[in-house]
Amino acid sequence: MSSTTGRVTSGRYHRLMLISVALAATFVPSGAVAQGTTKPVLHGRHWVAITGKPLGATAGALIFGRGGNAVDAACAMLAATSTMWDVLSWGGETQALIFNPHTQTVVGINAVGTAPTGATAEFFRDQGLEFPPQYGPLAAVTPGTPGGLMVMLAEYGTMALAEVLAPAIEMADGYPIEAQAARSIAQNQEMLESWSYSRSVFFIADGDSLRAPRAGEIFRQPDLARMLRSLVEAERSALEQGASREQAIQAAYDEFYRGDVAREIVRGTAEEGGLITLEDLDRWEVRIEEPVRTNYRGIEVLKLTTWTQGPAMLQALNILEEFDLVSMGFNSARYIHTLVQAMQLAFADRDFYYGDPYFPPAEPIHGLLSKDYAAERAAMIDPARNDPDARPGDPYPFQGETNPFADLLARWHTVPPAVESGSEGGIRGPAGISGLPVPGVSYASSGIRPEDDPALADHFMGTTSIQAADSEGWVVSVTPSGGWIPATIAGNTGIGLSQRAQSFVTDPAQNPYNVIEPGKRPRVTLTPGLALKDGRPILSFAVQGGDTQDQNLLQFLLNVVEFGMNVQQAVEAPNVNTFQLRASFGTHESRPGRLLVHQDTPPWVRSKLRDMGYDIITGARTSGPINAIWFDREHGTMWGGSSDYGEDYGLAW
Repeated sequence: MSSTTGRVTSGRYHRLMLISVALAATFVPSGAVAQGTTKPVLHGRHWVAITGKPLGATAGALIFGRGGNAVDAACAMLAATSTMWDVLSWGGETQALIFNPHTQTVVGINAVGTAPTGATAEFFRDQGLEFPPQYGPLAAVTPGTPGGLMVMLAEYGTMALAEVLAPAIEMADGYPIEAQAARSIAQNQEMLESWSYSRSVFFIADGDSLRAPRAGEIFRQPDLARMLRSLVEAERSALEQGASREQAIQAAYDEFYRGDVAREIVRGTAEEGGLITLEDLDRWEVRIEEPVRTNYRGIEVLKLTTWTQGPAMLQALNILEEFDLVSMGFNSARYIHTLVQAMQLAFADRDFYYGDPYFPPAEPIHGLLSKDYAAERAAMIDPARNDPDARPGDPYPFQGETNPFADLLARWHTVPPAVESGSEGGIRGPAGISGLPVPGVSYASSGIRPEDDPALADHFMGTTSIQAADSEGWVVSVTPSGGWIPATIAGNTGIGLSQRAQSFVTDPAQNPYNVIEPGKRPRVTLTPGLALKDGRPILSFAVQGGDTQDQNLLQFLLNVVEFGMNVQQAVEAPNVNTFQLRASFGTHESRPGRLLVHQDTPPWVRSKLRDMGYDIITGARTSGPINAIWFDREHGTMWGGSSDYGEDYGLAW
């Protein structure tokens, strides 16, 4: 089990008054920066359930109503949203942070799949691919969400798997499909029809042709329903033989990863040209980990470690702690510039140093999260100009070691040389789009189409968010993803395979820690967050949006801590997003200086940013939908916030 943690020494160069004001802002439920909101705050005394679909939130509410805790409810929401194709499915990956009120500790759940047998850098290069493909069976890693759900439930829940899966099974039998999924199926019809099992799952016979389901039409998935019932049957059989609740859930786990379900996944995947083997499924396991953390002005912020991009947010907080952000003014040109420069430095480190911590060499997480390293990085920020080639630093001296990849570091640039020299496709944006829709995108809700500006579409890419909390003190933050539409279905299981292998690289010069090899986890963008004060939760938060996730969550946290916004104001507030980082999808491209700001940003702010060297684009939506819970200690209640667009939804009681 990983035990990597960051140093939590206090930041420097700040007056005591500034620190006091910042801490006070954390507990003030209204702020001067943003007053009105489109949606109201959710107020709950007993529980809060928020996720990416209204019916998904209802599944969580049903479980709370039956006496389940926040982990039970989160698992039910995960099952429901996976069944509803909320930019994920049952073959995707799950990552979570869980606060346990009995131990007063936070654990991380690592349930991302691994590269299958034969998935080597040489394999993809021999096929003329610089990166694993975006779509199809060769983009698949082993399914992680079923295992993650069952391990969370067994270890920290209270209910049987049958109870938690009941809403999802009912939905698999047939539910009124929501507009987002129906549109995505229609937009990807040509690709989906190229895979035989996907064709049978997603489309309805209409005379001599096939059509996508229509919003509100009953969408049935009989293969998925049978698969889910087989897990419940494995649990039931084990209970009848005297197994404990935990042992019975393990029996269901074994059915998925070692039994008939596993055999059908392998058979169906191989039929479509995939690489997953029975040994891959058998060897894969969920990791329960120690999160990484930093202290920002007295607030302890926790993230999953380097197999996600989460530590980049912590690095950015450490850098920003060197600045008086409040005096700059919310979303002033100076504030935006400082924020963006900090993010670009942190994400440059992400792009070079982050990868699977269970494969050597170990990522330099202690150095990366060092406050002294952050001070060195902060000193590199030019207050007047964007640095279009912000590079990774060298954190190794800050943990008393020598960098094993110093030669690669010396040759690293923001834009890879192959792209600079005009390789196929040029610089097309973070999603690496080349005439294909971005997976998981709800274009109708965003008003953005890939042919208009592919760079913007990445903000609506992949992932959902699950937030759950209860009066006992359990808090769960989850960002599941993978197996989004267009997904290859694994045989007769109804399971959409993950596309996460595309986040690997094949060249060590791109990132020596994230080169694909069998059994390895890709470095993912998925990044739940928790914040504690005096050892107790004050915020639980997550967002969808690919590479923009930790950019959006960083600004959400600053909105609360620095600018005194309540949780709903903070999720609705405008964001800025840099595209200078190397994308985690497609062809992993970068757009140095490209900056998205909200369309209401004043002209003089945009003009100043252009003078600083930014290529400004504007949009009505400048983040993925953020979902969060704030804990009101004064009144012993919970405040839920859910983004004011898209289909994300919350309930509370």
